[in-house]
Amino acid sequence: MLRLHFKLTPNRQNVPFDYQHYLIGAFHKWMGQNNIHDEVSLYSLSWLLNGKMIKNGFQFTSGATWFISFWDEALAKQTIKNVLADPEVCCGMNVTEVQIQDTPKFGNRERFTAASPIFVRKYDDNFRAIHLTTKDKDANHYLNETLQTKLKKANLDFDVSVHFDENYLNPKTKLVKIKEIESRANFCPIIAEGDPEGIKFIWNVGVGHSTGSGFGALY
Repeated sequence: MLRLHFKLTPNRQNVPFDYQHYLIGAFHKWMGQNNIHDEVSLYSLSWLLNGKMIKNGFQFTSGATWFISFWDEALAKQTIKNVLADPEVCCGMNVTEVQIQDTPKFGNRERFTAASPIFVRKYDDNFRAIHLTTKDKDANHYLNETLQTKLKKANLDFDVSVHFDENYLNPKTKLVKIKEIESRANFCPIIAEGDPEGIKFIWNVGVGHSTGSGFGALY
């Protein structure tokens, strides 16, 4: 259970609005050949912070920050080693510093903010993907279904649940394009309740689908 915070140099080329695939590429480059490249991710990736929006993308004149959280500390330590060997991320930005954050202690009810938008989906009878927002009554059901899948993969049996913060006044959605795939995802805080150890799990692995592809990271 570790969170790695990266400090990046200022960009030398334009950072496009749809830059998330660069982060995914850097992450998997550091992971190398392993068996974690699947649908159920026990890690989560934030988006870049400290940028300024310009006409055709983002500018990080003072550099950027970014974090990746892991349930598996061995993967986190492998990442550190490979980042130091090959610090390039994208658009001329390189990692200059890695800070390790231990998982905080939590109570039995915590509110977290989305560090990358939360993606929730279900499939209709024709196996067509439907992207859910906070307005959909069954969004919380599928949030918890994904959480239970992650717990099962980690061989854990924590009594814990999550739901969007229904008291948040301004939930937003964003259409995120990664390569040619578009996903409607949510910027809204979530409430995690239950076993404090289970809440630690949620804080690290994120919520919703595709946390390994830049969705659902929490802080």
